[in-house]
Amino acid sequence: MNDNNNNADSEKSTSGDLGVNNNADSEKSPSGVNMFYGASQILFDFAKQLRCKPTEAEDFLWVHLSNKKIQNVRFKLQHPILYFIADFYCHKAKLIIEVDGGYHQLPAQHEYDCNRDFELEELGLKVLRFTNEQVLLDIENTLRKIEDEVKQRTTLKFLKGNY
Repeated sequence: MNDNNNNADSEKSTSGDLGVNNNADSEKSPSGVNMFYGASQILFDFAKQLRCKPTEAEDFLWVHLSNKKIQNVRFKLQHPILYFIADFYCHKAKLIIEVDGGYHQLPAQHEYDCNRDFELEELGLKVLRFTNEQVLLDIENTLRKIEDEVKQRTTLKFLKGNY
């Protein structure tokens, strides 16, 4: 799962800002929004490590999301955003997909997830969460929900002129 657009070795900022990608012009949407939202170099390094050891459910979903298989949009695996790492991210739809294991049901983790989702939604991003079981046992329904959201968000962007 080689991700050519995650340039963890990008040049460092001359202002010393933990290596935010200065070559991000190629990583901007036509509206000029950087797809990393100021993520630090440490997150890029950690995301690279996570890509090498996905969970079973992440690996299974990646087979269905990679190579523009849904609505011809690109998803990125373990994508740094702000100070988080999204399991999957589609910049065109501003859509984050999270695949949650059982520990996400713990009250403290659930609260963290809600706060994280709120911060990401403040950036105009949509977060869809699926359990490991939904991905592994009901992939058709999972993919339909993702495809519906991609259609809705890319159609709305087109209608608003934010493409």
